[in-house]
Amino acid sequence: MTDRALVPVVGKVLEAMLVLLYVASLVTALHGGVVPDYRDAAAAEVSDRTLASTAARIETSVPPPSDGATASRTVDLPTAIDDAVYRLRVENRTLVLDHPDPALSGRLRLALSPRVTAVEGSWRSDEPATIRVRSDDGRLRVILA
Repeated sequence: MTDRALVPVVGKVLEAMLVLLYVASLVTALHGGVVPDYRDAAAAEVSDRTLASTAARIETSVPPPSDGATASRTVDLPTAIDDAVYRLRVENRTLVLDHPDPALSGRLRLALSPRVTAVEGSWRSDEPATIRVRSDDGRLRVILA
């Protein structure tokens, strides 16, 4: 007669073990494949958008032709991409995003007026970013500071 009382308990324990096995396999599958792929895709998208929006801010910071034109603007940058600090710099009129993960690095040619004779400087994502435009005899210098 004592065996009858044990059957429901064993059945419930087996049910609980099956649920735990299902949840554990689901968590393992998500963390092993879906979640890392999504994080990589999201980081790549943030990297591309940061590069494109920063290039647009630099290009629109150049004032129209005038005497003694100067301008200064701040730029909001994501402080990290994929939990890593990155750097933006200019190289031959090209904006370069340097990230510790080479897959998240990128380059974008700046479309600047011929009046812009020099583009120089760099930013780190964990520091304030400012664009300064200076005029020297009608020619402009764009400085990332």
